[in-house]
Amino acid sequence: MPRRWSHILWSCAAIAALSACDPFLSGNAPADTKPQARPAELAKKPEAAPYQPSQTALDLRRYYARVQEDLLARGLLRVDGGGVDTPFTDQMLARNFERIALAEEYTRGAGLQPSSGALGDIKKWTVPVRVAVTFGESVSDEDRAQDRRVLESYTRRLARVSGHPISFVASQPNFHVLVMGEDDREQLRTTLDRIAPGMEASSRAIFLNLPRAIHCLVVAFADSAASSAYRQAVALVRSEHPDLTRRACFHEELAQGLGLANDDQNARPSIFNDDEEFALLTSHDELLLKILYDPRLTPGMSADEARPIVRVIAQELKGGGPS
Repeated sequence: MPRRWSHILWSCAAIAALSACDPFLSGNAPADTKPQARPAELAKKPEAAPYQPSQTALDLRRYYARVQEDLLARGLLRVDGGGVDTPFTDQMLARNFERIALAEEYTRGAGLQPSSGALGDIKKWTVPVRVAVTFGESVSDEDRAQDRRVLESYTRRLARVSGHPISFVASQPNFHVLVMGEDDREQLRTTLDRIAPGMEASSRAIFLNLPRAIHCLVVAFADSAASSAYRQAVALVRSEHPDLTRRACFHEELAQGLGLANDDQNARPSIFNDDEEFALLTSHDELLLKILYDPRLTPGMSADEARPIVRVIAQELKGGGPS
């Protein structure tokens, strides 16, 4: 990590410079002079000024709070994972998998331009997924602690459901979750320079100028344009969101970054549906991850190659009947 190492080297250089300015390190001090404690006022580290949100950030917080309140008042943002009111069969599960895992929401390399809806190939991780979070300076300590707890718990769930090694780590991540807000733009810019210097200009522009209508997003990267095996992902979650919306963003963007890249209006019960009925990963969505990470499906497999295999796996998971 170039930026991390630069920070350590800068810190060491600064300490050396301070030491060199201390006359008792010059070799000219009297032999019987005892070491003197540094005056408390010099040793005390200056406190950073408390963060004061800009008016734009305050306006966004109020806006997203109203959005969440409105959705909840309409009975949306459910957290129950689906139940007797949301039955689905193995055929429905296979069909939803095809639309969510094999189609893409946006055209590659074209920013937010919707895709044609054509089916692509199987895209997933073949290496262990190491998730880490980077917070903007605008994020409070309380929110940081809460977000870490959510991510730790959710990555364990994703690993258990998918059967793929997925962990929440403190260093050397390959799945970066950035929790930043309107007042963290410059920090976001430098963070992207560090973790994703090869990100396409169109994707980078969206990260740096996220439209208000987009609550969060993720970009996953393969080794090359010809590869369908993911090796890195970067997700951005707005820090201005209230708690439930933030959790919903974590749930959807991490699952999409694992390979469930599309949304479909007919998928239910699912978070991969723009109707906002469900906030958190559902029982249906867990089965989508089980299908995707079944070893019988490999990255690069076409829709025609995957379809009969998906149907078999869906039948095994559902037994051919409604839930």
